[in-house]
This record gives sequence, structure tokens and C-alpha cells, in this order.
Amino acid sequence: MTLIQKVPPHSLALELSERIRHRIQSAEFTDGDFFLTEAELAEEYQVSRRIAREAVNRLCALGLLEGRKRKGLIVRHPDPVEVWANCLPSLARSQEKLAELASFRYALEVGAVELAIKNASEAQIEALAELAEQFKQIARQKKDRPRRIGIEREFHGLILEMSGVPLIADMQKLLATLFETSYPTRKSPMLDDDVNERIIWQHFELVSAIQDRDVERARSVMRAHLKYLLMPEREID
Repeated sequence: MTLIQKVPPHSLALELSERIRHRIQSAEFTDGDFFLTEAELAEEYQVSRRIAREAVNRLCALGLLEGRKRKGLIVRHPDPVEVWANCLPSLARSQEKLAELASFRYALEVGAVELAIKNASEAQIEALAELAEQFKQIARQKKDRPRRIGIEREFHGLILEMSGVPLIADMQKLLATLFETSYPTRKSPMLDDDVNERIIWQHFELVSAIQDRDVERARSVMRAHLKYLLMPEREID
């Protein structure tokens, strides 16, 4: 005797959301085009209104659909950075996910160096050198930690802007802000003299490598500069 197993409702909703997502992405919808109503989706795919609503809610959460009262659903082309910005606070609650994001930030910044060197303008390189000088002055004073963090963020942000890919620069800004707000005392180099001087040297060395269009040297310095992101917590505290 064979037992008939019912498919859980959440599985039906997930399957339906995937079918709708594929339909949206394979068709030539433009942002703001009207799609269908929940009732029409339920009828077309032969599911209950509850299943259709759950599937639609999943796609709305991803930014692919937007509900309009008395009009139905419209198609959206979500901004990936905005989607990430909405997801990151939840990820920040998990130490395991934070460690994965730290590795992602490391790979993003080290990987973007080649594009930065290829596309950096002389004006951008001069601005980077000025930020390195500002960091040196503030780091040696050991007083204004928020300003020190701000200059460091600007320095890295400018390198990512040099890549010429706005998505890369925007993702780096999100991740940098996340780590500053999630655990400001962890994943952040100590403020003793040796560390300060090493970071100061690394900043100027990065500027020099970019000026010389030396990809391998820039990558090597960036890897050393960001290696704290890959360290276990016990090695940093």
C-alpha cells in the first residue's frame, strides 16, 4: 500500500515563486509594467489564493514585484545594492554569516585592485595620496578615532570607485558600514604604534603601486592590509 504524501504549502509557494520569477525574467517586462493579480495567478497556476499570496510575498521581498491596491501587481527591476542593504542587517546577527561577509569584502577589495589600476585617473590618484596623508596625521595623534575610521573608509571607497564599476563601489560602502556598526571593536586593527605605522606605510605603498600601475604589488599590499578580516576573533581581541 502506497501512502500519498501531500506537498507542504510552503514548498508549493516556493515552487510557484520560482516559476513566476523565471517567467518575469525571461519575458521582456520593463520596470513598472503591470503583471497579473493574485487571483489571476491562482487561477492560471491552479493553486489556492493563499499559496499565490505567499509566492507573491516572496517576490515582493526580492523587489521583483510590487502590489498596487485595486490594480494588481507590477514588475520591478530591483537595485541589487538596495536589496543587499535590506538583507545585511539580518545577516549581521550571525557571527558565522559575518565571517563569510568579511571574506567577501576581502575578495571584493583585493579583486578590484586590477580594475582600479586600469581605470584610475591622475586626479583620483592625487586624491588617494591626500587621504593617505590625512590618515597619517590623524593616526599619529591617536585622538579622533571616528575621524580616523572615516578617512580609512574614504581611502578604500576611492580605490573601489577607481574600478569604474559603481556596483563594486556601492557594495564596498555597504560592507564597510556594516562592519563599523556591527562590531566596532572587532575586525578593526588595534591603535598601537606598530599597527598605526604599518597601516600608514600600507596606504602610501598602495598609492605608489597604483601610480606605477603595478597590479601584483598593489594586490600584495592590499592582501596584507586586509588580512585582519580573515582572522578568527581570538586572534584580533
